Amino acid sequence: MRIVFMGTPDFAVPTLETLIQSEHEVVGVVTQPDRPKGRSGKLQFSPVKEAAVEAQIPVFQPERIKDGTFYPVLQELNPDVIIVVAFGQILPKEILELPKYGCMNVHASLLPKLRGAAPIQWSVIDGDPESGVTIMQMDEGLDTGDMLMVQKYTLDAKETGGSLFDKLSQLGGPMILEVLKQAEAGELHPVPQGEEYTYAKMLSKETGKLDFTRPAVELERLIRGLNPWPSCYTGLQGKMLKIWDADIVDAGQQAAEQIEKGRCGQIVLIDKNRLWIQTGDGCLSVQSLQLAGKKRMNIADFLHGMQIDCGTILACD
Repeated sequence: MRIVFMGTPDFAVPTLETLIQSEHEVVGVVTQPDRPKGRSGKLQFSPVKEAAVEAQIPVFQPERIKDGTFYPVLQELNPDVIIVVAFGQILPKEILELPKYGCMNVHASLLPKLRGAAPIQWSVIDGDPESGVTIMQMDEGLDTGDMLMVQKYTLDAKETGGSLFDKLSQLGGPMILEVLKQAEAGELHPVPQGEEYTYAKMLSKETGKLDFTRPAVELERLIRGLNPWPSCYTGLQGKMLKIWDADIVDAGQQAAEQIEKGRCGQIVLIDKNRLWIQTGDGCLSVQSLQLAGKKRMNIADFLHGMQIDCGTILACD
């Protein structure tokens, strides 16, 4: 098949590379325009553009794919199918209907669970026992198209947003090759999603602000889900304190240490190797953290160089 690939971030690269190495022909790659990065403001290629340039595949970067000016370019490319993986723009009807086999999307959730912008992180935050990848026949809605293939993945007990991202990114390539094989043989069996769904809203830095009135079990999942980005944080001694990893302290542990319930956000136990924080329900035992201006450390190394009193309240100013 002649394939046009649309994608932007790291997550899309393994699928693109699988297609490049297959018997199919990737005739063009469409990605977001180069964006300035860092203090220098130097323009940076998207990860997908970097992969396409290395493979010497033509790259196209329309600012707004819906304005109609890019449609003639796609007509010239004459794709049999358009494969979309985290592209970042909504495709108009005329593009969806252009290829013989339409547009297929590699989506990082078990649809209709977690449509939207950040399904990987919200799967961890929500405490889902499993996640996965869905290949979807795209329509004009937001992740509403019929499902063509689903592959499930059982989350590890300490799964993070980053580790789940890496694992799911490897599933899309083999899946889309199988779907394309079925499409060519006329053996696709689209399955409607149904009307019940959840939405994975966009993440921001504010999402990671720790509210210690919430239960420890929810905060532990939030910390894992937002690791490595945008990360979870609170405040200590007037500085931002990022918490990268924490365990839930069960009632038995707390009783054995004779720890009485403190105020939410209060350090209720501290010694050479432990720092426990009171939450709205239970405690968190911090395992890895990072004070502004310092490197990330395990709890023992952090406490070795810090003077912190039991009873201190952690909170952002």
